[in-house]
Formats: sequence, C-alpha cells, structure tokens
Amino acid sequence: ALGTLKKPSKIIFPLNFTRLSGKTFYAFGHLADLSISMRVCVFAKFFFVSFQQADNFCNSIGILQQFAQPSNFPEFEKSLTKPGQSTQEDYPQLFASLVARTAKDIDVLIDSLPSEEASPELQAANLRRLELENQDAARRLEDVVQQGEALLEQIQQALHDIAESQLNMQHLEDVSN
Repeated sequence: ALGTLKKPSKIIFPLNFTRLSGKTFYAFGHLADLSISMRVCVFAKFFFVSFQQADNFCNSIGILQQFAQPSNFPEFEKSLTKPGQSTQEDYPQLFASLVARTAKDIDVLIDSLPSEEASPELQAANLRRLELENQDAARRLEDVVQQGEALLEQIQQALHDIAESQLNMQHLEDVSN
C-alpha cells in the first residue's frame, strides 16, 4: 500500500520524509544510500504533485465545459440553452493559481534533487553539517521547552494561589454573615 515500507531488522539510519498524501514515508540504509533514498523520496513527492497537477488540469477543463458558450452546429436541430452561472466565483482564476502553484512545487522538487556532480564526500560533509544544525536546533528547542514548562508551573502556582484566596474570602464572608 502507498506509504508503507517494511522496516529492516537492522536499522542503520532512519529518514522520516515529508508527509505525502497523508502518509509518512521512511527509508533505511547505509550512508552511501542517502542520495538514492533522497531521490526516491523526491521522486515520490514529484509523482504525487504531478497527480495534483493533472487533477487541476482536469478540473479546469470541466469548468471550461460548464461555463463555455455553446457553439451553433447547423447539423443538429437540438436547441441549446445557455447554462446559467449559479455562482459568482472566479473559477478560471482559482484554477490558474492552483496550476501555477503546483508548477512551482514541481520546480522546487526538481531543484531539491542532489546533483549528479556531487561527490560522496561532499554529500557526507553536507549531511554532517545538517546533523550539526539539527543538533543545535534540538538543543534550542529543549531550552525553549524547559522555559515553557517553568512558566507553566509558575502560572499553575499563581492560579492555585488565586483560587485559594477566593475560597478564603468566600469562607470569611460566610462566617461574617
């Protein structure tokens, strides 16, 4: 099924690729296979985006058929009525923007493929650089999470103190009445 790959018994490195059509793809292999795994992922994404583009074109043709003025063919005696536009939406503009956006997505995917000229050493160096950036981002995220947890604890303590004060005030009012 789409989106499912069997995991090998011995995992060297996992790559969690972006979600495609609601499925998460994983690839496993040796460092030398990284370029191939990345290409497979980009190809899968490209394939999915190509289907989106085909869907956009199909819907665009359907809109053209729905709202086009009928042609007069003398061979046919059937009288054609003009289709009424039930909505005021600008379908041509909508589908033109969808087609353009999907075309840009395809260009980005093509540009993201590793070049054939890139040596394995260069790819490994880029991977090490990305791993260092990832570790740095993970440390920053952990710091932010710790700060958030500390703030949450302070807020919970303040809310507890407020609730306790309100209960004490209510108790004093009940005693004085």
